[in-house]
Amino acid sequence: MSQSSNTPYDILEIGQTASYSKTVEERDIQLFAAVSGDRNPVHLDAEYAATTMFKQRIAHGMFSGALISAAVACELPGPGTIYLGQSMRFTAPVKLGDTLTVRLEILEKLPKFRVRVATRVFNQNDELVVDGEAEILAPRKQQTVELAELPPISIG
Repeated sequence: MSQSSNTPYDILEIGQTASYSKTVEERDIQLFAAVSGDRNPVHLDAEYAATTMFKQRIAHGMFSGALISAAVACELPGPGTIYLGQSMRFTAPVKLGDTLTVRLEILEKLPKFRVRVATRVFNQNDELVVDGEAEILAPRKQQTVELAELPPISIG
């Protein structure tokens, strides 16, 4: 089992950064479609996607949003963080096989444990694919938690 430690509000610093990376696989697209209910053929049907402006299947935009959520929850500030809001602008398509890196940066500490965080996602070519900002409620105390091991999931 892996562990994750947080950075409480009192020791968060403006300019502090963290990152989280994941490669987009076929399994991710299938599972995200199943969980979200978004079965748009641009994500699932190669023949259909070939007729679109993208010329190939692309990942769901909110898949990148989910990676931002994982980065905030597990990296910075980490466990105990509560999401208050998120803005996102999708600037480039995400393709199967892309390796996405969420880069977080603490922008501003607000009253009552609130924090503004830049939430940018880049692909393996360092192209910005999502530009965003979150407002979160930072944890008040330091903690380290065990991250649950997920059971194997088969698609079929």
